[in-house]
Amino acid sequence: MSGANPSGHNWSRKPKAEEGDEEEEDPFDQMIARTGCASFHYAVQECMAEHQDWRKCQREVLSFKDCMSEYQKKRTEEYQRRQKRHQAAS
Repeated sequence: MSGANPSGHNWSRKPKAEEGDEEEEDPFDQMIARTGCASFHYAVQECMAEHQDWRKCQREVLSFKDCMSEYQKKRTEEYQRRQKRHQAAS
């Protein structure tokens, strides 16, 4: 079980594009790609593969967290704009 830790998570997994697989992309990878934070996610994965200790990957984890927070903020703002437009049209 090369690249996997005892808990079963494969921290060394690379994005499908890098693997050269022709298989359908993982739904989780698709979700992360839609956020615009995929590079941060993969940086966390690479750090974890190298160190096997999340405490040594705090810079990468915080960068990913900041990216996801910004994505969520924009998504919430867009939702609120749509709600206001919908209410105005009613």
